[in-house]
Amino acid sequence: MSIQYLGFLLLLLQGVLACDHGPLAAGRRSLKQAAPNVPPAERREVYSNGRLFDITHRVSPTLPTWDSAQGLGPFLTLVASIKNGSNVNVAQIKLVGHTGTHIDAPGHFYQEYYDAGYDIDSLDLDVLNGPALLVDVPRTSNITAEVMKSLQIPKGTRRVLFRTLNTDRHLMFQKEFDTSFVAFKADGAKWLVENTDIKFVGLDYLSVATYDDGGSSHLTFLKNRDIILVEGLKLDNIEAGLYDVHCLPMRLLGADGSPARCILLK
Repeated sequence: MSIQYLGFLLLLLQGVLACDHGPLAAGRRSLKQAAPNVPPAERREVYSNGRLFDITHRVSPTLPTWDSAQGLGPFLTLVASIKNGSNVNVAQIKLVGHTGTHIDAPGHFYQEYYDAGYDIDSLDLDVLNGPALLVDVPRTSNITAEVMKSLQIPKGTRRVLFRTLNTDRHLMFQKEFDTSFVAFKADGAKWLVENTDIKFVGLDYLSVATYDDGGSSHLTFLKNRDIILVEGLKLDNIEAGLYDVHCLPMRLLGADGSPARCILLK
């Protein structure tokens, strides 16, 4: 190897070291190191000067899940991390489709519908977006036919969010699943289907049907594939009345349910 070639390699190495320790390197490092005084992120429930309400429960390890006393538990893992030498942070998420605020597809309770493709990806987004009525259910009862009659929901109302004792009891903020939650009884579901124009049924716990319902209410709601069920809504500190609701599930091919982000607009 010639002396000239060795001299060239030495100059090249010096250039690389200069880049590692000079202003260019400092610039690269600044992209990876947050400023020391970065304020913590703000998390809100209300936006747009009180006009927009986030009615989605935050997914966290303490979120209640069906029939579990332990809550959701760890659900997010960083498979790449800047702290461990990667250029980026990359999270991997593992969730059941019916986690937190979520939407049921017809294939959740009907195998023939699932086989025919009636999954989350097939849902009518028009039903999930538009004028909606938030109503307060009497706090002494599940949603029976008599309760449905007493609510006097106007004909033509297509989207209804039912706020119950579940909200008052903060059940969605408690890690342990509570079987005593308020929801539809079979006769209440039947009355809604036969006597109203409602196509969006929203409720404030993990199921629109009571724990002992045995699937009857879901089968009634989903039989004609024209009613969409939204479960686990966060309806505290919002006045009853008319709003616009916007509720979008993930577009998951073959999924019988999906977490959703739902908002109300005055």
